[in-house]
Amino acid sequence: MYEQYVEDIVHEETQAGEDGFDLTVAAVHEIVEPGRVDFGGGELEPAETTPHASEKRNLDDDYEWWTLREGQYLVEYNESLTGETTVTIKPRTELLERGVSHPTLQVDELPRIPISVGGAGIRIKENARVSTIVDAE
Repeated sequence: MYEQYVEDIVHEETQAGEDGFDLTVAAVHEIVEPGRVDFGGGELEPAETTPHASEKRNLDDDYEWWTLREGQYLVEYNESLTGETTVTIKPRTELLERGVSHPTLQVDELPRIPISVGGAGIRIKENARVSTIVDAE
């Protein structure tokens, strides 16, 4: 159902489910310098970010892992939206149960989204399913 609004799908059979369509991680960024937000927008400045390092657990692995400590990060998805509709995305239960969250958002394109990592941190594998599209308008 949601696949009609999503492009650059990693593995449709795994991502498409009864409860929605899962989105996968392409990159994780750290915020290294603050941005600015003002009343009129004339002084609006983006935050400076840098890609967070990833590494293979074993030399023969095909995919890398990000080791994230407690804090705030930005996640970039592999997928993009067609722009034909607004969708609602929420964090997957698997993320929440490991102390990681992101806001539920209504978007017509997929921006980098902020994630909050709690306590002991988390390890996220490249292409991991972290968010789900649960509604389209």
